[in-house]
Amino acid sequence: MSIIHFSWWNLENLFDIENYPDRTDKLNRTLKDELKGWDQTVLDTKLTQLSSIINRLNDNNGPDILGVCEVENRHVLELLVAKLNRATYDIVHADTKDARGIDVAFIYDKNIFTTKKEDIFSHFVMKRTATRDIVQVNFTMKQGNKKIVAIGNHWPSRSAGQYESEPYRMIAGETLAYFHEQIYVNLPEGSFSVIAAGDFNDTPHNRSVMEYALSVNNKKTVTGAKTKKYFFNLMWQFLAAGEGTYYYDGFDLLDQFMVSEEFLKNNSGFSIVGNSCCIETFDLKKPKPFGRPSKKSSYHPDGYSDHFPISVKLNVV
Repeated sequence: MSIIHFSWWNLENLFDIENYPDRTDKLNRTLKDELKGWDQTVLDTKLTQLSSIINRLNDNNGPDILGVCEVENRHVLELLVAKLNRATYDIVHADTKDARGIDVAFIYDKNIFTTKKEDIFSHFVMKRTATRDIVQVNFTMKQGNKKIVAIGNHWPSRSAGQYESEPYRMIAGETLAYFHEQIYVNLPEGSFSVIAAGDFNDTPHNRSVMEYALSVNNKKTVTGAKTKKYFFNLMWQFLAAGEGTYYYDGFDLLDQFMVSEEFLKNNSGFSIVGNSCCIETFDLKKPKPFGRPSKKSSYHPDGYSDHFPISVKLNVV
């Protein structure tokens, strides 16, 4: 039996430099004021801070798969990977149409997993203004040929107000649930396990997560469903304890892992390792944002991100 360490982290506005030449004119106009002072020195500092945390995950070995969001492009991901301790990392990056140019991506160990172009999907979330796609990657383990379907999420934010913006996250939840079901249409049943990870901008008990993404806290609901495909949400234990991954006038549990019935039935070769699901606080009382020089009051170059990473270990039988 081997173990896969899977992590997720919102990297908080990992932008390329202020005058990055490949940025579109439209995006330059959108980010003009936001990225003032975001030069190579600031970017290098941000990357160094992020990599120092990522390298500590998985007992200082780094994760086997790391899902990330709030990254502008593949270039900054390549710069980040160059600072990580594993030389065997590769990248899956989805260049979406988000209004601020931030995307969802996966960093993975190519010595453990393989994936092909036809195994990567960007699922468009229908919203009046552009937002991030839901990114699906079908990873196949090189040893044993077992398949993990990883789905990265960064749902529409609460910036317009939690309840005013809630319908957009319901749409995202419905989109996730639809493509969760489609996986079973397109892949042989029992040949894969599905794990959805992300910054959902809602908590496990919100309607977008429970009623629309069909992510619940009852294993029997997940394993006994006849016509719907439910997720089991691994994060309820932290919600009950008042813990969270994002802090603003109190903690919110926005970053979550949701797993398919196969992880509970162990009929595709994967299961969850005991109580391995965790919020990676590294003894910090709350996340330490990095911010941007354009907002001097919230710029902390000794910080990392305004979210904590989360991790879970997967048994491979």
